[in-house]
Amino acid sequence: MSADPAGTADSTDPDDPATAWKQWHEHRVAVVSAPYGPLSLTGTHWLADYPEGRIPAVPGHWCATAAGVTLTAGPDEGITLDGEPLTGAAVLAADEAPPSHSRLRTGDVRLVVVRREGDWAVRVFDPAAPGRAAFTGIEATAYDPAYAVPGHFSPYAQDRTVQVENVDGRARGLGLGGELAFDFGGARHALRVAVDEEDGSLWAVIGDATGGRSSYRFRFLKPGTPAADGSITVDLNRVQLPPCAFADHFVCPFPPPGNTLPFGIEAGERRLKGALASGI
Repeated sequence: MSADPAGTADSTDPDDPATAWKQWHEHRVAVVSAPYGPLSLTGTHWLADYPEGRIPAVPGHWCATAAGVTLTAGPDEGITLDGEPLTGAAVLAADEAPPSHSRLRTGDVRLVVVRREGDWAVRVFDPAAPGRAAFTGIEATAYDPAYAVPGHFSPYAQDRTVQVENVDGRARGLGLGGELAFDFGGARHALRVAVDEEDGSLWAVIGDATGGRSSYRFRFLKPGTPAADGSITVDLNRVQLPPCAFADHFVCPFPPPGNTLPFGIEAGERRLKGALASGI
């Protein structure tokens, strides 16, 4: 089931939940379709796969070391670091900034250094990526107040890490900080959630009965930061597509055990519109 998000509300009151959802949806579309949004990712190149240090179609010589990633470039390779031409070698840590602010560029392309469990990679973001050119929007279901319910967050005594398979077929650790409980459809449900170290906001990878059918195979839920007593609204209208729904080169975790809900979330972002939606 899907609906046209443009018809979500007649009210212009920004405090109206349906209007707020519409603004959220429009913002999401703008973010993912931006020149260096997830649609522009054309490759994630793990340096371990290139022991000689040369990555096809990526300039420079790349080498993972104990100190970070050493990038060596010549004057004819067209790489800039912090806006200045890179000639010689530079040692790089993982890039924490968004791709649009990446320190490394080659023409319009941004290069981002990432690290996952000790493995280094270089990501390539190209505004001319075919996926971005083909993008026609995100299929989403109109706001339904029945999907916004009270919830309660209970932190673990200490953080836990579970091994979860990722979309690239490799299992990686997923850090979890507690459980988010809520009632829906006459039953109690609990999701295992991660907690952001900076602002305490919650994040969960979830599955449901629509996954791989009328929705992408799994989605993300980011309900915000709970109150001091643990109370928080669980708004399933704002479930969103993971980055790997927009580009195959992202490494996203599947839902951890216990996070596949027994009901269908006929709400929020469902899949990409048009031909790209075939990848549900």
